[in-house]
Amino acid sequence: MADNVTSLFRSTAAHSPSMAALTREGGDGAGPVDFCIPCNPYFPTPAMFQDMAARLREIVTYYPSSADTITAELCGLLQLPPQCVAMGNGSTELITWIDHLLVRESLAVPVPTFGRWTDQPMETGKRVDMFPLQESNGFALDPAQYVEFIRARGTRVAVVCNPNNPDGGFVPKHALVQFMDALADLDLVVIDESFLEFADAEAEPSVVQEAMLRPNVVVLRSLGKNFGLHGIRFGYLVANPALAGKVRSMLPKWNLNSFAEHVVFMLKEHGAEYRQSLQQVRRDRLEMAARLSALPGLTVYPSQGNFLFVRLPVGAEGTVVRDRLLTEHRILVRECGNKIGSSSRFLRLVVRPEVDVRRLVSALEQVLYGSGRGAAVPEPGNGTNYSSGTAAVDRLVSETNGGGLRLPAAVPGTAAAPGTAAPAAGTAMPLPVTASAAPAPQQVTPGTPLPAATAQPPAPAPAPMHPLAPAAQQVPAPAPAPAPAPAPAPGPTPPGVPARGGLTAAQVRGMTAPPPGTPGLTPAPATGWPSPQNWPNAAGMGQAG
Repeated sequence: MADNVTSLFRSTAAHSPSMAALTREGGDGAGPVDFCIPCNPYFPTPAMFQDMAARLREIVTYYPSSADTITAELCGLLQLPPQCVAMGNGSTELITWIDHLLVRESLAVPVPTFGRWTDQPMETGKRVDMFPLQESNGFALDPAQYVEFIRARGTRVAVVCNPNNPDGGFVPKHALVQFMDALADLDLVVIDESFLEFADAEAEPSVVQEAMLRPNVVVLRSLGKNFGLHGIRFGYLVANPALAGKVRSMLPKWNLNSFAEHVVFMLKEHGAEYRQSLQQVRRDRLEMAARLSALPGLTVYPSQGNFLFVRLPVGAEGTVVRDRLLTEHRILVRECGNKIGSSSRFLRLVVRPEVDVRRLVSALEQVLYGSGRGAAVPEPGNGTNYSSGTAAVDRLVSETNGGGLRLPAAVPGTAAAPGTAAPAAGTAMPLPVTASAAPAPQQVTPGTPLPAATAQPPAPAPAPMHPLAPAAQQVPAPAPAPAPAPAPAPGPTPPGVPARGGLTAAQVRGMTAPPPGTPGLTPAPATGWPSPQNWPNAAGMGQAG
């Protein structure tokens, strides 16, 4: 495996090779210890696996029941009305249908986050407005600033992942309810609760009940992560009957498989074991965070998910750490260099039992601080400084620059098409940021340049830029027509131009704080919300304030 680890990561369209691929490459029929895929290690129980094994022939031989039958059983367990629920073949299938059916022209999402919320809309030509979570603030989401960001861009769909992936950041329920009501005029608000079952910050943190009462809110939930069964591919969304029915009507008749049906019908007999598994994951999270925090120079961010987001010590590069953990210690971790808003200095580590955590900590000590080969810092010119894999988000950022339109293929020796904007001097497509000698937030590193500019002079009055955009990267808009004209209707932004005055995906990538001396978003007041008296009263809550 040591000779092929680089090609394994580069040849996959996902962030990491599949466990099946790694097992085949290992040659001994056993995969590595998995700190990469965020699923519950304590569920299903051994008895449940034995039951499935005993009925394997029946499960794989026959068609499953209809999705309506399986959904009705799940709704009986969750005490939800079936008309408000749509089950899918994994949350990514539901994200795809949400994009096709409910997202018209633009979507806002904080970054870093789950990659399908950025690359799926870009694949269908939508504008994606990315709100950068600040490393200096522990990647915490301020809902008030996010609302201001959405209003400034005129975005029509807003997404919040709670807890967020990869950092595990959590927004309290009352703040999310206020957030939903403040954006009641949007086409859609999506609250992705895929990891909420692992949270313990509140007794009842879900906004599922509130979503069913609102005309434009969808809550997305996962089953594979919670039940430790990613391979089965099942999840569900909850919304008012009209929204849920619109998605449900488009799903294939047998989009749920027989394994999903079997597990759903087993759950009513194993509720106690499931609750115990969640409690154990929460205890393991605290213990794992304490052990990792003891490593010199390693930063562990607060998390309410079943994973921890960590920043490596100064001088350590994530792809090198990942590769050495895999080849030398048979441990698989998630390096986050290909996540927009993150860099190769960050890892996401799944919460696992104590025995596995001890093995991880020991391996990290050897890789980061061991003698002989020294710390995991790539030597100049050794070719190890690459972003993990060829994920769709990397491909789309390079092809569209985050603007929702694909860049024309560059032809050597030719100029750009007339009317296109020229990049500012020295501007280039940024790549994931490697570690520097100081722990301050990293700036964008030059990479592949954009197409060459034409000889046309820029417009005398360029379009206004967002205050967070670095001055060196601001791109002038195309020259306006001589005669005054009304503002164009919202639509795809030309390649390389920030979306409606905001940041391009390339500018957001790897950026964790505004450049020194540039104005930024005003921090929310102590109440957490600006002008709360002007906002609707939250359902079941007092006036925001």
